[in-house]
Amino acid sequence: MTILLLGSGGREHAFAWKMIQSPLCEKLFVAPGNAGTAAIATNVAMSPTDFDAIKAFVLKENVKMVVVGPEDPLVKGIYDYFKNDKSLQHIPVIGPSKLGAQLEGSKEFAKEFLMKHNIPTAAYDSFTAETVEKGCDFLETLQPPYVLKADGLAAGKGVLIIQDLEEAKTELRNMLVHEKFGAASSKVVIEEFLDGIELSCFVLTDGKSYKILPTAKDYKRIGEGDTGLNTGGMGAVSPVPYVDAVLMEKIETRIVKPTIEGFQKDGIEYKGFVFIGLINVKNEPIVIEYNVRMGDPETEVVVPRLKSDLVELFQSVADQKLDTFELEVDPRSATTIMVVSGGYPEEFEKGKVITGLENITDSIVFHAGTKLDNENVVSNGGRVLTVTSYGDDFQEAIKKSYQNIDKLNFDKMYFRKDIGFDLL
Repeated sequence: MTILLLGSGGREHAFAWKMIQSPLCEKLFVAPGNAGTAAIATNVAMSPTDFDAIKAFVLKENVKMVVVGPEDPLVKGIYDYFKNDKSLQHIPVIGPSKLGAQLEGSKEFAKEFLMKHNIPTAAYDSFTAETVEKGCDFLETLQPPYVLKADGLAAGKGVLIIQDLEEAKTELRNMLVHEKFGAASSKVVIEEFLDGIELSCFVLTDGKSYKILPTAKDYKRIGEGDTGLNTGGMGAVSPVPYVDAVLMEKIETRIVKPTIEGFQKDGIEYKGFVFIGLINVKNEPIVIEYNVRMGDPETEVVVPRLKSDLVELFQSVADQKLDTFELEVDPRSATTIMVVSGGYPEEFEKGKVITGLENITDSIVFHAGTKLDNENVVSNGGRVLTVTSYGDDFQEAIKKSYQNIDKLNFDKMYFRKDIGFDLL
């Protein structure tokens, strides 16, 4: 079949890399894609949120499945757009309905869902510009550090963790009154801080049954030792070494099952990924947040560990036959290290020529922010490339990734040299 994949990052390159291995995938289009996807599929200069352009394209090219990478088209309702259009209804969209996508589109919606279905999460309250002073009063009832979250989509950067009470009040006012994150922070959720180790649990559901994908842990901060500003992610490890069968059983019974059952009880149509951001507090898993798509860079370690046919897996989601699918996972570890533009996540330059890609051995390079400029691959974003490797354990895999990063070069290239440091 002909498949359209929406997105342009490392997550989408990893999906494309896996999907073209399937005998079911005759032709793969990626919109808009990057230099990495251009090498293995056909890029289409089309925005993932331009639904009318997507409609015209899928009808013209006889596309039989649409796989949605990023959250924006999901929150804007691409699933519903296809479902409600007679000429598109027969084409499955891998991703939740607009209502389901609110789990990521609104922190408040997610918190209400968690509370309603008795899924463990931190105590919270939400505030707007009108109730900003009540928010300041609420901060006084909590112990530091203080967690402030922009309610809407802020590209992974809308969360502040602040030690000082007065600074937290100032930042709350900045977010609500001075629109620090634009419309995304017109409402802010204040949450109690949980002290523990974070991990990501990835679930694929057809709305009735589910499959739990390999666990992963990513590293959000720009600086070594998890210091500095938050980013979209600087590297990832899968599986997470400290997640044992006991913890996994708690995650499934207390969090995954009630989440999928919650969709059914609330009438939420959901055929896609649920990314559950967890914190392990004294061996008790607690939900920090939901995302409604795969993580990036976690996809770059989770997808390479799937032995099963990814297109077949997506088809079983579309047909609601996921319960009959046998998911096979590679027992080896996989790690990925993100190579970014100097200055990221603040000001950075694009258009830097990347050299050394042809010298990579025993690792997979997924392109995150790249494009073709004449014959050259050049940087086209903050996060540029991610280097994924397999190993018998994560240390071996990480070593391979770093050895290969040494062969790459572009002006002002930066990467963290300590991914996995907290797992040793």
